[in-house]
Formats: sequence, structure tokens, C-alpha cells
Amino acid sequence: MRKILIAVPCMDQLPAQFAQSLAWLTSYGVDDAKISICFNVGSLIYSSRDQLAKRALLDEADLVMWFDSDMTFNPDTLKRMLKLIDEGHDMVTGIYYRRTPPFSAVAFKTMELNEEGTGFDWTEFDEIPEGLFEVGACGFGCVLMKTEIFVAVFSKFGQMFTPIANCGEDIAFCWRARQCGYKIIADPSIGLGHVGHTIITKEFFNNYQLTLKAKEGRGE
Repeated sequence: MRKILIAVPCMDQLPAQFAQSLAWLTSYGVDDAKISICFNVGSLIYSSRDQLAKRALLDEADLVMWFDSDMTFNPDTLKRMLKLIDEGHDMVTGIYYRRTPPFSAVAFKTMELNEEGTGFDWTEFDEIPEGLFEVGACGFGCVLMKTEIFVAVFSKFGQMFTPIANCGEDIAFCWRARQCGYKIIADPSIGLGHVGHTIITKEFFNNYQLTLKAKEGRGE
């Protein structure tokens, strides 16, 4: 029976929408899996992620399901992402959107270290593809990954989630994982929301884009 750790870096309070999503997900159940949940409370998110990764390794977890504490998700999210792992992928993500305009996806088409090694150059998606696709990097709001990636990244770099220059800890980890030969696969059909003043979903983002295009067409 494989072991899965649901890892949540957070502050000392959680949105009710997240708590409800987590309760529904854990009650939904996953066959042949032992699931545990660990919250790491702290203001330095990269440190929280490091601690959660170490916890997963100490617990001998096979997989880590990352959720940010400001996300909403469907009860079958873990089950659907496990299916992708079983199909041979090592690290999978859903697609979610920023909480503020222009509400772009928290995923990058490409993400490469610049020639000086001081930061990253990246390209964003003009449109999110249909079906599964590879990303250069993504936020860790909803990511399922094999714990072996922690070992590979730490062995190569001596660190895991330490930020690099102009990017956050999750993007830095994605780059390191890719340098170790791992790919990051996105499934845009996984329904996610980002809790802000409103919940930003794919439909909200698409309607926002249609509104912008309509205004451009009218010359506004």
C-alpha cells in the first residue's frame, strides 16, 4: 500500500473554502493508499516546504500532494492525479489562476536560468492547451509528485525550495527538478479555484479574456 502525504504550508488561519475542499477530498477516499495530512505553520514558505518535504521522506511517503491553503478543489482531485502518476508521470499539476488582474495562469511555458545565472527568463501561455501538456514551471497550489524527486534535487543542488533571484520557491524547485531529468505535466481539466475576493476559476478567467477582447474590438 503506497503512502501519500498531503502537505500544506500555511499561516495560522485557513479559509473556510479550503478546509471544506480538504474535508471532501479526504472523505472521498483512494483505494490502496494510506493518506496523512501535515500542515507546516510559518511565514517563510520556502522553509515550510523544505520541512514538509523532509517530513515526507522521514515518513517514507511515496508521493506528496501539495495544496496551498488558499485553494479550492474537487473531491476527486487526488484520485485523478494519482491516475496520471500511474500512467508514468512523475510530477503533475492542475492549472489555476492568479487572484488579481490579469488573472493569468500560474504556469509557464518555458522557464530557463539566464546566462548570468542571476534569474530566470520565462514565457507564459497565451492560451491554455486542451488535454495534458508539459510546463516549464508551475505554482505549487495543486501538485502531486513522487518523493524521489526530493532526493534527486537535494543530491544535485544541496537544497530544494530555496528561492532563486526573481522567482519564488516553487518555481525554483521546478527548475531544479527539470535539471534532474523530471518533467512536469499539467492537466487543465482538474477543477481548481483560487480564494481571493472571488474564487478565480478557469471559467472566470476565460470570461475575463472574452471581455478584454470585446473591449478591444470596440476600441475601448
